[in-house]
Amino acid sequence: MSNSKTKKKNEQIFIIAGKDASMLDAECQKLIETLLKPEQKTTCLFDADPVKTSVCEMLDELRTLPFLAEKRVVLVKNADKFISNNREILEKYFDNPSATGIFIMTVNNWDMRTKLAKKLPKVGKLLTITEPKAWQLPSKLTQYAKDAHSKNLTKTAAQFLIDLAGDNLVQLYQEIDKLALFANKEKNITIDHIASLIGHNRLYNAFNVIDAVTAGNVDKAVNQLRKMFAENKTAEYTVVGAFAYHFRRMFNAKVLLQKGVPTSEIANKLRLWSNKEKIFPQLRRISLKQIGDSLSGLAYIDFAIKTGRTKPQIAMEKFVYKLTAEANTH
Repeated sequence: MSNSKTKKKNEQIFIIAGKDASMLDAECQKLIETLLKPEQKTTCLFDADPVKTSVCEMLDELRTLPFLAEKRVVLVKNADKFISNNREILEKYFDNPSATGIFIMTVNNWDMRTKLAKKLPKVGKLLTITEPKAWQLPSKLTQYAKDAHSKNLTKTAAQFLIDLAGDNLVQLYQEIDKLALFANKEKNITIDHIASLIGHNRLYNAFNVIDAVTAGNVDKAVNQLRKMFAENKTAEYTVVGAFAYHFRRMFNAKVLLQKGVPTSEIANKLRLWSNKEKIFPQLRRISLKQIGDSLSGLAYIDFAIKTGRTKPQIAMEKFVYKLTAEANTH
């Protein structure tokens, strides 16, 4: 994700390009906060609807002197079609932009071969938003906790948060905002904080589904899963991570059990905060191969959801039906 810097004198136009709408919105807000004070947004920020607002109205806004501020900001989201329909007028504006107006447009694609793209560096800046790779997320979260809240977040704790909350960067930042408040005066955001504030309900509900699955109780498993989606609006983003976290923990515990490690030692080593009395009976009802197959199945579901091939609730219900049927045959 790009970092907005202090605006230079020749930066009158900003193009923010990227595929993820939530990341584009977050970058817009961050940029606007560097341009306008909170009290200036009412009079000096024009959030234009590209369908209902003409290009002439937008340019008039940009050329109107700001009230009690140095700059007036015009924001146009989802501007791809707007730019295509008004390219010639925008080219002329790029040649002579308003000295007191800041024009921000968000787009899915920014073609560097166009006249507009070639004119932009002289009068503005392109901010390209790219989704970080999975291996980059823990470092980004650690840095965000430090920059935004002066809190320490280890990469291990950051990975735990990702396991629970999914890999949407904007949503993860929001979770850290809540965790920083929860940690209060403590300098560190710990795994215990994450487990208490974010993980408890998600982990507890996922655990109950798996417990019913391994017991072969399909009705209880499916009802518990549906309850997860009904009670948690973010479940569609976090459900796969919550189940994957449990199955990874089960895999590691099963390996240690087969090596003869005492259950008390396993509980301490794997930080089994709750349900310790139930997890080991779970492990006795399921094989290492079944756990591995479940993790592979969840990886495929995660891919299918992100590529639009399936819906989270439908995929997870099929997953639960399949696992329960297998449990009943063993």
